[in-house]
Amino acid sequence: MAGMYRPDQANPAARRPRLVVILLVAFFALQLLVFRVFRGAPSPGAPAAAVSHGPVLPRRGADDSGCGGGHVYVYDLPSVFNEDLLSQCDSLAPMYSLCPYLANDGLGFPAKGTNLSGILPAKLVGSWYSSDQFALEHIVHRRLLSHRCRTTDPARATAFFVPFYAGLAVGRHLWATNATDADRDKDCVALLSWLHAQPYYKRSHGWDHFIALGRITWDFRRSPDGGWGGSFLIMPGLANITRLVIERDPWDAMDIGIPYPTGFHPRTADDVRVWQQYAASRPRPKLFAFAGAPRSAIKGDFRALLLEECQAAGDACGALDCGEGKCIKQNELVMQLFLGSRFCLQPRGDSFTRRSLFDCMVAGAVPVLFWRRSAYLQYAWYVQVGNDHEGEWSVFIDRDELRAGNVTIRGVLAAIPEAQVQQMRKRLVEMIPKLIYSAAGKEGLGDGMMDAVDVMINGMVRRVAEQRRSWRRV
Repeated sequence: MAGMYRPDQANPAARRPRLVVILLVAFFALQLLVFRVFRGAPSPGAPAAAVSHGPVLPRRGADDSGCGGGHVYVYDLPSVFNEDLLSQCDSLAPMYSLCPYLANDGLGFPAKGTNLSGILPAKLVGSWYSSDQFALEHIVHRRLLSHRCRTTDPARATAFFVPFYAGLAVGRHLWATNATDADRDKDCVALLSWLHAQPYYKRSHGWDHFIALGRITWDFRRSPDGGWGGSFLIMPGLANITRLVIERDPWDAMDIGIPYPTGFHPRTADDVRVWQQYAASRPRPKLFAFAGAPRSAIKGDFRALLLEECQAAGDACGALDCGEGKCIKQNELVMQLFLGSRFCLQPRGDSFTRRSLFDCMVAGAVPVLFWRRSAYLQYAWYVQVGNDHEGEWSVFIDRDELRAGNVTIRGVLAAIPEAQVQQMRKRLVEMIPKLIYSAAGKEGLGDGMMDAVDVMINGMVRRVAEQRRSWRRV
C-alpha cells in the first residue's frame, strides 16, 4: 500500500550529549567560515563589475562542472518519439513545411544571406536563424545533450529530462480532417507506457522528471467530450511530471512557463553583450509598434482596435500586418519594427501568449500588455512578476478602459517620464540573456551568463528539492 514516507521519531533525551558536541563543532566551523570570508573579501578599492548579465551560475564544486545544484539525465528514447518525427517535417504543419525551421538542431536556416542579415551587426549575423516558434522541443533537447550539467549516469542525476517531441507528434494531427482522438493520443500513450517501465521513474513516480513542450498547454488538454487537441496533459500517468511549456495553465502547478524561441542563438557571452549594446543604442523614432493581423471573424476584435489606435497616432506608431504568415516567413520585418520602437503592443494571440512578446523584449522594446495571463502569470522563472516589479520592464493597460475610450495608447505611453522609460529599457536589456536559447557548447555562454536552458536547469533542480516531500514509496 502506497503512503507518504515518514522517518521514525528518535528519542530526544538520548540525543542531548550528542547535541552538545554538535553545537561545539558548529561553533568552530562558523568561526572558520567567517575567517575565510573576510580573508577572501575584495579590498575597498577593488573595481565593481561593469555590467549585470543576469543571475550567475552555481559556484563550481569538486567536479568543476559548475553544477553544484545537481545534474540532469537525458533519457535515450526510442527514435519514434523524437528523431523520426523530424524526418516528417514536410507534413507536420498545414500551411508550410517545417523543414527549414527544424534544420541545424532546431535553430532553423541561418540568417546569413537573408534580408534579416541586413539589419544585424556584422559580428552577429551568424547568431541569428529562422527559428520556428514551435521548435522548442528540438532546441532544448540538443542543448541539454551537450550541457555541462548533463550526466550519463542516472544514479548521479537530480532531475530526469524526457525528450519527447510531443508538440510535433500532436501537431501533425491537429488540422487533419480525418484524424481521430486516438490518432492525437497514440504517441503520448506509447511514451508513457515506455517511461513507466523505467526504474528511475518508478523510484519517484515522476516527481523528479520533466518534459519540454513546443506547443501551448491547451493543445494537450482536450475535453473528455472531445474537441481540439490531444489529452496528454490530463493523462494520469503524467500527473507528477513537470511540464515546461511556452504557455502554461495558470491553475496547474505542474505547468511552468518558458520563453518562446526567438531567432537569436548566440554562442558566447561576448555575442550577447554585443547585441545588448546594439539594442540599447538603436535610434527608436516610433513611440510604439504593433505586429499582428486583425481577426475580422471575431466580434469586437481587439487587434483591430489596436490597429485603429496605431493609425490615430500617426507617425508615432508603426504597424505590420502579419496576415498569411508574413511575420513567420519574413521575421526580419518584425525585428526591424521592434528595433525602431520604444514600446510594442502585445495583446493575446490565438491564446494568451505570443512569440512576438519575446521578439519584442530581445529587440529591447518595452512590452505593453492587456491581459495579465500574457506574461505575469506565465514566466515567473524568467521575468520579475508581482505588483512591485511588473512596471520595471513592462506597461499594463486595462483593455476595458481602452475599449471604452477612457484612455488612448499614445496618451498612456507619452505620459511616462523619459527617465522611467530609459530605466525600463535598461532593465529589459539586462534580461535578454535568460530569454534566449543559446547555441553554446558544453561550457555555455561563459562569464557566468545564463541562457533560458540554464535557468530551466536551475529551476528544475530547486523544484525537485522542494517536491521530494511529495514522493510516495511503496
